[in-house]
Amino acid sequence: MAFLTDRKRAAGMGSAKSGTEHHWMMMVTSFALLILIPCFVFTFGAILGSPYEEVLAYYQRPMPAAIAALTFMVGFFHFRKGVQTLIEDYVHGVARKGLIIAMICLSYGAAALGVLSVLRLAF
Repeated sequence: MAFLTDRKRAAGMGSAKSGTEHHWMMMVTSFALLILIPCFVFTFGAILGSPYEEVLAYYQRPMPAAIAALTFMVGFFHFRKGVQTLIEDYVHGVARKGLIIAMICLSYGAAALGVLSVLRLAF
């Protein structure tokens, strides 16, 4: 008798062999965003409307910079997975692959731009 959890039993099942992993990553990123978004709102809201020099000094502290960078990275990863699901469900043919590739490039590019802008302020 094998002692497998429900998740381990479902891994690799389905037509694409990745549905469980996709769902699991969406749940993990959702939970991470549940924590990161309020932290980002409070750290960003505290400095909103301040002069540039004050914002620069604020984001040179490690905690606000880390929260902002993590929010960008996790948020765009979650966006990529969600949009990929939408495209797979509603678009058919060659356009599906093209749109998935475009959304992957867009999400990674936007995440990189967000993280680099935070790092530019931090250093």
